[in-house]
Amino acid sequence: MKNKLTLLFVLCSSFLHAQVAKPLTLKEAINYALENKADAKKAKLKVANADYQIQEVRSRALPQISANGNLTYNPDIQANFIDASTFGGPAGSVIKAKFGQAWTSTAGLSVTQTLFDQSVFVGLRAARSTKEFYQINEQLTEEQVIERVANAYYQVYVQRQKLVVIDSTLKTTTKIKNIVKSQFENGLAKKIDLDRILVKLSNINTLHQQISNAELLQENALKFYMGMPIETKIIIPNTTFDIAPQTLSEKPNSDKRTEYLLLKKNEQLLEYQKKSVVAGYYPTLSLSGNYNFIGQGKIMPIGALPSDGAYWSNFSSIGLNLRVPIFTGFGTRAKVRQAENSLLSIKEDINDTKLALDLAYENAKLQIDNSLVTIKSQKENEKLAQEVLDNTKNNYYQGLASLTDLLDAENALTEAQNNYTSAVLDYKLAEIQLIKSKGELKSLQK
Repeated sequence: MKNKLTLLFVLCSSFLHAQVAKPLTLKEAINYALENKADAKKAKLKVANADYQIQEVRSRALPQISANGNLTYNPDIQANFIDASTFGGPAGSVIKAKFGQAWTSTAGLSVTQTLFDQSVFVGLRAARSTKEFYQINEQLTEEQVIERVANAYYQVYVQRQKLVVIDSTLKTTTKIKNIVKSQFENGLAKKIDLDRILVKLSNINTLHQQISNAELLQENALKFYMGMPIETKIIIPNTTFDIAPQTLSEKPNSDKRTEYLLLKKNEQLLEYQKKSVVAGYYPTLSLSGNYNFIGQGKIMPIGALPSDGAYWSNFSSIGLNLRVPIFTGFGTRAKVRQAENSLLSIKEDINDTKLALDLAYENAKLQIDNSLVTIKSQKENEKLAQEVLDNTKNNYYQGLASLTDLLDAENALTEAQNNYTSAVLDYKLAEIQLIKSKGELKSLQK
């Protein structure tokens, strides 16, 4: 019984813990994503894997040692016909002789050392550059994760702000409904007025449900971009965003952007690839050596002695191997030209990317300026709509305004508030793009 109660307590504690909402600032969301999102993890693994690639290429410059052995049984030894005079026999006669033993066994070691191979030297430099490529790629991946998380975070925030607006509208409309209902019950209002306000309430409730669903979808998207379990409860703190003109200095140097640096490093790798192909024109030189034991006899020589009819001997060799390519059917030339075309292609990509980065900066500046103008306009519009609604309420309660005027004023305020919230979102999204265009997305972690 005690064990059952303990288990029940643990399960209830786990359930309650899972239901506790977790406050989440933008900085915390970004740091969580960089630690848990699959893209960020895979980028780190690629950097680690580059060390193994360097070791793999380096191994080609180190001695290659192998052991070998074999055991052969010859049930029918090949016969050779030899001139008998070689052994002092009659001239012109032939002797049939079998060379070898029924059993043969060899065991030995072989060593090969590359002395000169241009492709190995190029490969080592390329492997080091590959690691640098993956390090830059990791940085770019982190920036992409930060950008997605920040965009999704602001989207959730805006949906929650819209919920605040719709809740306020619902509260106000409910009060008006109660007043109209009381007036109707006392014969001071028409049934059509009560029906209209009920329809308005129904529409507001429907809109509330739609915004709630949109918020949940955006929240799930944020969790996905963070690499957070979807069932985790989170809270986006109510934050007043700073809305102020950005300090726009001279155009940032796009040559320092991660996207540009990644392409330049890729260009360097293609240069090494071309050099590796050109290395096919170079000769190669290597040193080899081997040392072996051979055992022969009418019985299996392994573990046997001469007294058993098995005889052992050793042999060795040392060789210098030179390979000079003379003609490859123009295959190497074709590979070199392919490598040259790849280099020309990536140079075009680099130029195009530089233009795109400059364009992104200019567009972000324009969007920031436009958003600031829109925010100012919508803030004034919201203030004016609130004043109109307050005045219309007073007039309605005094019988100087119709219910239509009151509902129109309420709709205008809700629209103005939502427009202001959307304008703030546009500003924050443009701000992210501006920060990105300056290569400062990492600053959002601070």
